[in-house]
Formats: sequence, structure tokens, C-alpha cells
Amino acid sequence: MTSSIKTHREGGVLTLTLARADKKNALTNAMYGALADAIDSASSGDIQVILIEADGDTFTAGNDLGEFAAQGADSNEERHVARFLKNLATTSVPVIAAVQGKAVGVGTTMLLHCDFVVLAEDAQLITPFVNLALIPEAASTYLLPLRVGYARAFEMFAFGKPVLAADAMKWGLANKVVPKESLGREAKQVADEIAAKPAGSISAMKTLMRESDKVLTQMRTESSIFSERLKSAEAREAFAAFAEKRKPDFAKVRSK
Repeated sequence: MTSSIKTHREGGVLTLTLARADKKNALTNAMYGALADAIDSASSGDIQVILIEADGDTFTAGNDLGEFAAQGADSNEERHVARFLKNLATTSVPVIAAVQGKAVGVGTTMLLHCDFVVLAEDAQLITPFVNLALIPEAASTYLLPLRVGYARAFEMFAFGKPVLAADAMKWGLANKVVPKESLGREAKQVADEIAAKPAGSISAMKTLMRESDKVLTQMRTESSIFSERLKSAEAREAFAAFAEKRKPDFAKVRSK
């Protein structure tokens, strides 16, 4: 497994750690592949809880934009993000997330597929898809309005401004907010408590609560549009502006 994803099993709890702290845990294709494989293996084994956490001061900066820009241009490399999101959305194993610092893009939308979310007090949930001339993914265009209401979901997507931990808790995006220094301990305690429950009952309950067919259909629709947007002139301008550390000029693109 890639060194940027660490795995650790203790009893029935499998911990997956994003371990690319020097790059703010920006997710690469290889990291998505490793996460997808780990969740798939856990779903068919005797794991009772999956805990997703991250090293450093940032949960994840989202997708590695340099790699993403290359994929949008010429690359035919298989994108493992779709497999990761599908496995995360369909696993019957309870998934817990422990989030500190910024959770950007997929770092936020993946939380909609987690069953218990613990946020550090410094957590910020950020969904800047439109700012990058893309669209939201992970079936979040369906799930986020259900969770927080249309008005808040539209605002989160359209403006991409950070949602602070206290508001995320209030809006139903998290179960607990804890001091940063106790995040790992609190998340592990929740994982151990769930792992001690009857696994068959927990799994059946989760499966009944999740609308997998609707979620997967929305994911496929989003993925198709996302791929088109990734190759668009607006996206090229957004990525170029990011690389050049300037404000994108979408009016210039529209005028062509």
C-alpha cells in the first residue's frame, strides 16, 4: 500500500491514515486507489469499524490539483477516486472520520458517507468546486441538501467559504466537536464502542438507512459532468490561476 496511506488494525477497528502531511494530505490517484482497496478488503473481511484520520494539521487539502490538471489535459490514467467513493458509499462497515484543520473538497463530501464524524475545534469544511470551475462530487449534490437544506448547500457550493466546526455540528454534518489534542482519542473511543456492538445488527441497520441505489446513480451523473468540466476552458483558467497565484478571470474565457 502506498506510503501516503497508513493502515493499522487493532481488534475489529481498521484505521486508515492520510499520511502526506507535507502536502496537506492532498489526495493523489495512488492514495485513492489504496483507500479503495482497503475499504473493499475491510468490507469482505472481519473488520467491524473503519476509522479515517489524517496526520498533520490538515485533514486534506482535497485533490492534488497538479495531478488533476494533468488528467484534465491528456492523461488516460484510470481515476481511482470513483472506486474509492463507490466503496465508501456502499460498505456495510461503519465508517468514522476524525477531522482536524481544513477538509477541502472531497475532504468534506466524503464525510457525507461516514456514519460518525468527530471534528476538532479548528476544523473547517470547504467545498470550492465551483471556484475551480468544476462541480461537486461524491453524490453531494443529492446528499448535502438532504443534510443541511437547499439554501445552506447552495451557499456552501456556490461560494466555497469555510464552515467552522461549531456550525458544522449545528447543521448536522458532525456528531461531536472536541479539542484538537483529544481528537484521536475521542474517535478511537467511538470506534471501539461501535466495534463492541453486534456487527450483524449494525451492518443491517446501516444498509437499511443508506439509499445506495440513488447515491450511486447521482455519483455516475456527477462523474460524467465532472469529467467534462475538468477539460473545460473555465477549468484550465482556474487551474492556471491557482498555479500562478492569481485570481481567475472567467470573463476572459467566456469572451472567446
